[in-house]
Amino acid sequence: MQHNEMIGKVQALAGLPDRGSAERATGAVLRTLGERIAPGLAEHVAAQLPPDLGAHLRAAARDAAYDGRARSAGERFGLTSFAGRVSGRAEVPDDTAVRDSTAVLEVLDGALSPELMDKVAADLSADLGELLPSGRAAGPA
Repeated sequence: MQHNEMIGKVQALAGLPDRGSAERATGAVLRTLGERIAPGLAEHVAAQLPPDLGAHLRAAARDAAYDGRARSAGERFGLTSFAGRVSGRAEVPDDTAVRDSTAVLEVLDGALSPELMDKVAADLSADLGELLPSGRAAGPA
């Protein structure tokens, strides 16, 4: 999926007023997702996205390496912290951040191979699984 198509879908799904809002939301969610999942997995996800969108996940993976975290484990935080991070980055209220996260993850589900999206879902806690499209079960992580 190309960059413009992904941003357009996020804008439509989240009901955002303009492309700039969709760009901010997408970047904030991808960066936060990159922090939450294992850095190695974040790099695999980034490889299947347009380079400018994948850069958000790669930045999170680089920060993890800089901080000395293992490539096999992301930061452990739940839905409240996820929404708070997205909210701060996108400069929107927490409830908007949850809505935008749901839209971005739905678009991501369509952009990634099913096997890779299964790995992402398995690396998320159950409460974060609520952001995923129905049919994707989050693991116990």
